[in-house]
Amino acid sequence: MLHYLNTIRLRSTRMFLTITRIMLPVMVIVYIADRLGLVRLAGEALTPAMALLGLPPEAGIIWATTALTNIYGGMASMAALSESMHMTTAQVSALGAMMLFAHNIPTEQSVVRRAGASALVTGALRIAVALVYGAAVCWICRALDVLQEPVSLAWMRQDAGLTQGPPDFWPWVLSTLQSLALVLAVIVGLVVLLDVLERLGITRLVTRLLTPVLRLSGLEERAAPLTTVGVLLGLAYGGALIIEAAERENYSPRTRLLALSWLSLCHALIEDTLLIMALGANVWVILVLRGLATLGVLAALAALTRPGTAWGRRLEAPARQAPAP
Repeated sequence: MLHYLNTIRLRSTRMFLTITRIMLPVMVIVYIADRLGLVRLAGEALTPAMALLGLPPEAGIIWATTALTNIYGGMASMAALSESMHMTTAQVSALGAMMLFAHNIPTEQSVVRRAGASALVTGALRIAVALVYGAAVCWICRALDVLQEPVSLAWMRQDAGLTQGPPDFWPWVLSTLQSLALVLAVIVGLVVLLDVLERLGITRLVTRLLTPVLRLSGLEERAAPLTTVGVLLGLAYGGALIIEAAERENYSPRTRLLALSWLSLCHALIEDTLLIMALGANVWVILVLRGLATLGVLAALAALTRPGTAWGRRLEAPARQAPAP
């Protein structure tokens, strides 16, 4: 028993330290950028793009804040801007889906890079899919005259005064420490849970059930349990598991790219979806159709990177050139 607990402790600590070394420097950089007003400038630069998508100008600030910080940061920006903003259900749903596709990009794509996929490619994929999906939702809903009822943001205004301006230093430090403590607790729980599921044979059952989806997405079956964890709970947790498993099981570059692209586009499915639903977004738009869109993107990416294709050969080239251990 002591040997088992010590194994769990060492494995969890190693994964936590790996993730912390990646996340903490990026979180500090983003905090400094926010203090300097660079996040708001980025949002204001997106105003023309928001108009093209059919969203109000303020949506640029909300999405930029979300993309550079996290969904909570985006919601805080929305609270601060709620008095001047008037949006329909379709617009809130489109913006909410964009926030779900592309949030906390500096930190999360740093995790992706450490796990073995290109942070630039997966980050660009998140932004591109968010823009295309957001535009499609706005344009189609307007053309079909659906989800055009106004959404009241009045309930957010009571907190708007607290969210304007950059955050104070010590509350940010406390929040960051709490986030890291939560990451550690979740990693320990996941390590124990995955070990139990493996011993009970449930992991193999889940993998068999996911086989049709995996075949469509191009993933190896052995990557299914870890990818599923990330999809349900979050990229940091799934990424930590994939970092460890990739080193232990030697995933191919293609499997890493597909698994991490999936996690980049669709993760923390429960918590994040509930947050965006609270803003007044339509669940079909931000959950069901977003999930189908993710599978469509993954299927296209799997086809483009099949062995023998130009992209497939480019992915495998570094692995072939790497010296034998």
